[in-house]
Amino acid sequence: MFPQYRKLSNNKSFYKILSEHSFEEIQLVGSSVITTNTNATKYPEFIRIKDMIDCKTPFESLTKEEFDIQLKT
Repeated sequence: MFPQYRKLSNNKSFYKILSEHSFEEIQLVGSSVITTNTNATKYPEFIRIKDMIDCKTPFESLTKEEFDIQLKT
């Protein structure tokens, strides 16, 4: 079931969901690319990951290839 890949509908953040408790994020900020790893420890973080998995708005499905392209940017 994991990893799963998602993005925000504005194409500024891309996610690799590693488990129900952790994900990697790539953010595009101007000409910069910021990568972070998040390990959920609080209820709102768990809900955010669940929303990503369920593709609730504003999250959309993404392929591994599309995620990997952002890593190379």
